[in-house]
Amino acid sequence: MNATGKIAETKNRQMMFSTLWIFATLNYIYCDVFTVFFLPGAEASTAAMPAGAALGFSVLMETAIAMVLLSRVLKYGANRWANIIVAAIHTAAVFLTTFVGKQPAAFNAFFAVIEIACTLFIIWYAWKWPNPEG
Repeated sequence: MNATGKIAETKNRQMMFSTLWIFATLNYIYCDVFTVFFLPGAEASTAAMPAGAALGFSVLMETAIAMVLLSRVLKYGANRWANIIVAAIHTAAVFLTTFVGKQPAAFNAFFAVIEIACTLFIIWYAWKWPNPEG
């Protein structure tokens, strides 16, 4: 593949990562909105969340939002590893908060499966990303 083809492949992959992070983030948001509006007492349990936990979840969500931009601007190596690491953290967070120690509502499990599938795809897609210089 020539240099122009490698540049085009890198740009296509960056756009795909950015789009996948938008997709994942919208699913996170919609799941949270559904939780507040459709689970009895959900807004009360959210209000009772300790400040440290709320900050932790805020930082977690901000990493997904930041990846929309970072996927487009980071160079190959940093981009690849940022996608792998952040997607792995999000995969673990969704799995642990949805399926460990409780029976989730059906809609919550539905969103979680989609979110986990998306972040696992991001990990796989980043892992398989060939070095454009190699």
